[in-house]
Amino acid sequence: MSTIPIPPHLRFRDEEWAKLTRFARHGNGALRIGVVSGRRRLGKSHLLRALCEENSGTYLLAVQEDSRPAAQARVVEAVARARGLPAESLRLGDDWAAILRLLLQPRPGNEEAPPLLVLDEFPYLLRHSPELPGLLQSLYDETRYESSAGRETLHGGIILCGSALSVMHELLSGQQALRGRATLDLRLTPLDFRAARRFWNIEDLHTAFLVDAACGGVPGYQVLAEHDAPQNPADFDAFAAGGLLTPGHPLYSRTETEYLLREDPRLDQRATYYPLLSAMVSGATTPTEIGARIGKERSTTAHALEVLEAAGYAQRDQDLLKKRSPSYLVPDPMIRFNQAVTIPQTPLIDAGRYERAWQQARPAFQSQVLGPHFEHLAREWTRRWAPDEVPGLDFGWVSRTEVPDPAARTKHEVDVALLGPGESPRQAHRTIQLLGEAKATTAPRGAKDLERLEHIRALLARQGHHTEGAVLALFSLHGFWPDLEALAAHRDDVLLISLPELYDRTPA
Repeated sequence: MSTIPIPPHLRFRDEEWAKLTRFARHGNGALRIGVVSGRRRLGKSHLLRALCEENSGTYLLAVQEDSRPAAQARVVEAVARARGLPAESLRLGDDWAAILRLLLQPRPGNEEAPPLLVLDEFPYLLRHSPELPGLLQSLYDETRYESSAGRETLHGGIILCGSALSVMHELLSGQQALRGRATLDLRLTPLDFRAARRFWNIEDLHTAFLVDAACGGVPGYQVLAEHDAPQNPADFDAFAAGGLLTPGHPLYSRTETEYLLREDPRLDQRATYYPLLSAMVSGATTPTEIGARIGKERSTTAHALEVLEAAGYAQRDQDLLKKRSPSYLVPDPMIRFNQAVTIPQTPLIDAGRYERAWQQARPAFQSQVLGPHFEHLAREWTRRWAPDEVPGLDFGWVSRTEVPDPAARTKHEVDVALLGPGESPRQAHRTIQLLGEAKATTAPRGAKDLERLEHIRALLARQGHHTEGAVLALFSLHGFWPDLEALAAHRDDVLLISLPELYDRTPA
């Protein structure tokens, strides 16, 4: 089935648009249910409004402050408006089932097209109408039965959308009413760093990296920036001090972080979750380490981490080769920036000294934001693009790992490891395609860094892993010393990757 061409204002969402239009246009004679989720500012509503425009659908946005009667009145008014009727002509009372049936009636003059209904910010409706998933299940099962019996019935598609990830993902889990009934589960993610640079229209690669480290690939932040994107590091300094660290600015990271965390109803105790986020950003990674950093028991910390993970604000980071306790990190750049930079500088920010706050926070920005983000970019490049851009590499599992060194009584952290195609993580005798180290330090990388990777490759071989074809990759934010470049020029097993290679020199 052909899809509708993507509107030009929906940039870098071609794949998501194709999935949505296939769902909207699939007329199988019965009701279909889809779920769209993703954190704030990713453009979910933008996509779904455009989808309704292109398919004569009905788009309804729930409001957080609405009571049940107010929400129902808002829906009925929208239905009446779409049909050219006065709102008072539709008297449906407190009956969501009747309202849903009316919403799924074809629009006048467009009876042949499958009806499309989008309920955006669906978690707000669940706060006062928790029976909605059960009613949708009943409608779905009824229409499937009637359709299979060859009888006329309601048909079309309903898309439920929301930003509270724990709520949206739970809709289709376990014993929930809608489990097994959704034909679309679209989880919108931030733009990758290459697309984000083009979205912001930044030519300078280092500046693009700085913006991505602070804001991630969230399209809404480019709109909130209010001014042209930074085009050099000096511009970024003004962007950070005048936007991310200035209260009242739309991009002020403290306000944005609170806004994001308030979105999920499970994160209702700020005093519990803020210290966890700060501990992770400052380098504590396991539940035990995080608990020790904030003075809490491991059991209490583990439960709170599970809540943050369900909400999308903590991420498990499993070792690629070893079965050991998972570590945790903060995947959202804006939250990481807030915890590492903004909160520690609160006294200066409150005093209105935003430029001084930024200058004082630069070491923390370098170590707690840029360092982890550069490692993330190295793994993302290895996972998404390396197999197409480096001869001999193929797609496989990518993560970090820890390699014991018994003779030296130490352990070596490996920032990037790529398994062979078809290989499963955390098993013995894996085939390793690539081992990499990613450093955002201001000094170039040299031959000593390559020697370290050679030593780690030999250790893994002695532990039974297959490393004979493993490529050694050094990722550097600030280039390489000539001695290393000379070595790499004569070896097929060494990759030197800096920003031009990561970004593939793609013009903004």
